Amino acid sequence: MSTPPGRTPLDRSFFDRPVLEIAPDLLGRVLVRNTEAGPIELRLTEVEAYDGPNDPGSHAYRGRTERNAVMFGPPGHVYVYFTYGMWYCLNLVCGPAGRPSGVLLRGGEITAGADLARRHRPTSRKDSDLAQGPARLATALSVDRSLNGADACAADSGPFRVLAGTPADPAAVRTGPRTGVGGDGAAHPWRFWIDGDPTVSPYRAHSPRTRR
Repeated sequence: MSTPPGRTPLDRSFFDRPVLEIAPDLLGRVLVRNTEAGPIELRLTEVEAYDGPNDPGSHAYRGRTERNAVMFGPPGHVYVYFTYGMWYCLNLVCGPAGRPSGVLLRGGEITAGADLARRHRPTSRKDSDLAQGPARLATALSVDRSLNGADACAADSGPFRVLAGTPADPAAVRTGPRTGVGGDGAAHPWRFWIDGDPTVSPYRAHSPRTRR
């Protein structure tokens, strides 16, 4: 039996391209998260691109560290980081090994396994906000640092897989400044989303944190 086109896994060559090509091309694709309790599937509706040494907003801008080492490895792996002492965020590594770039997964529609996602996010008021924003997305998919470096292009049934899905209509794709990015990278229009989709998170400009 042949695999339906939308269920075809994306191979490593998809991610071995410039990050600004990959980011909008991820919209409409389906991220599969395999958990011990079963799979959860998410149609991507909002992402942000981070272009390593060319991007002051990127974790890899100042070089390799223990935290960002996965970004310097092969494309198609996941980069998970912890932020604000509270939340995990999920990224897909792009470009050739040694050239760190990645796409932050900011929002999506849970298309399968919604019951599991609801268990992970019991405070969610409606299904459209289960994965609306990067912290909610990672929480809904039960993502933590133990998954950092997982291969989303592995041939076996690993914790992640990205399926071809139905790519977003280019006419519906919008772009603008990234959420919460300050400094020299604030104006980069590297956030991409599907216009009018209810799972897209609201834009918030950078607000410097102050110490009490």
